[in-house]
Amino acid sequence: MLAHTRRLVRRALLTLLLLLLLLLTAWAVIAYFAWQAAPLQLWHTVVPPELSADELDRSDWQAYLAREAELFEMVATEVVAKTPPEQQLASNRYYQDAPINPARFQQNWNRSYLLRPEGEVKGVAVLLHGLTDSPYSLRHLASRYQQQGFIALGLRIPGHGTVPAGLVDVDWETWLAATRLAVREARLLVPGKRQLHLVGFSNGGALAVKYALDALADPSGALAKPDRLVLISPMIGVTRFARFAGLKAVPALLPAFANAAWLDTMPEFNPFKYNSFPVNGARQSYRLTHAIQQQVRQLAASGELAAFPPALTFQSVMDYTVSTRSIIADLYHYLPANGSELVLFDINRSTLFGPLMSSASELALHRLLPNAPGHYRLTVVGNVDPASPATQARTLASADQPEQLRPLGIDYPKEIYSLSHVALPFPMDDPLYGMAARPEQRKQYGINLGGLALRGERGVLIVNPGALTRTSSNPFYPYLQQRVMETLTAPPVAPSAAVPPASSGQPDAAYQAEVEQFLQESDESSAPF
Repeated sequence: MLAHTRRLVRRALLTLLLLLLLLLTAWAVIAYFAWQAAPLQLWHTVVPPELSADELDRSDWQAYLAREAELFEMVATEVVAKTPPEQQLASNRYYQDAPINPARFQQNWNRSYLLRPEGEVKGVAVLLHGLTDSPYSLRHLASRYQQQGFIALGLRIPGHGTVPAGLVDVDWETWLAATRLAVREARLLVPGKRQLHLVGFSNGGALAVKYALDALADPSGALAKPDRLVLISPMIGVTRFARFAGLKAVPALLPAFANAAWLDTMPEFNPFKYNSFPVNGARQSYRLTHAIQQQVRQLAASGELAAFPPALTFQSVMDYTVSTRSIIADLYHYLPANGSELVLFDINRSTLFGPLMSSASELALHRLLPNAPGHYRLTVVGNVDPASPATQARTLASADQPEQLRPLGIDYPKEIYSLSHVALPFPMDDPLYGMAARPEQRKQYGINLGGLALRGERGVLIVNPGALTRTSSNPFYPYLQQRVMETLTAPPVAPSAAVPPASSGQPDAAYQAEVEQFLQESDESSAPF
């Protein structure tokens, strides 16, 4: 028995030594490539000093805007004014004379904004953008809320809108503290029983969900409870790589290998979104999504999730950034019967693309759909049939309603084979990201990224061609906007008990096995961001 124990100990030690050797080898390789990489630019090294989470909890909206103004002034003096001659390019947002420099625009949508309606105020919407993103991404919905009598508060989440280095050491707790500050201001502007909506895109969707969960669990009642969530490509789960992303940055502890702290250091040609991405961004996203998944299970097990507000979620079946399956398995599976709905945008099933698509893409929708959603509505937007570009919204049958078909009067564009994570909040005529922006619109921000149709030989571009060909606007945006506006007049749904499978805090075994298989296949074929 003793000899057997010794053999097990030796094997365990050998395994640990082997893992350590592999880790050291990986760090050596990462350090080598970081040392060989081009030096970091000012926008990778100058870190604007955001308010901390504690400071944000003690601050108000005016204090936040005052610090925001200081940060943008710092970027102007310490980055833009000092951009070296070799980086003074028309395609660099940090060159002061570049046409894409946001400071030259009539309105810099990298900053927080407040849109007030004319006449009676009916409610307030807090809009939360995504990771590496800016308040620009939700400005179309913000404008629509404003037209419908809502105050629209667009928050610049800390670390965003300035320089990519802003994400180097920020944490998700700070993002959430800023969300709390924005909701406090929203309720000061619109007190009483008038509606409060949280609208979140990508990482902003995760923050909206986390805030709503915290409001449920808050014994003091200090956190204002939202009446409804609108989630667009919400980051409820990310690929497993993000969990260990922080290990990649270890060589960056030595200044010579500073590049190791970055997953990408691309040219900054996008005026309202960072192209460079630090390791810390991936790590914080994993931490946030992990906290959400744990809290959802805890509140479902305790029964507190029964008071969760109705959520309307829009998600592309194919998403390279977040896990579509996780939205179902880690959130919707646990929600009570409160009128929540999940809208999935399917791939273009035109026979034109059939031979070019992977089998995983073809089967993704089938494998995503649960056997019987029951407690929430599930709608699929896609082709009426493979021979037609015409599309419809098909709401699947549930326990209390039959299947519903809604022709959209929108053709799936022949050049689009699927939507993408970044496409959903932008109409096709968006001046920056729209594929069908009018000629006069394309000059508004100095570039029309959605209209680029690049052709050439391999190995010429220094930017991944996939990043430029990714769908950047949504042909179904009119439908998305209409569905969101319908929530403004939707009657309230009485709170319901949590769904039975969630009462134990865990999904049923068969469903969980299917989820794990899908996630594993997704991880093998996609990157984290």
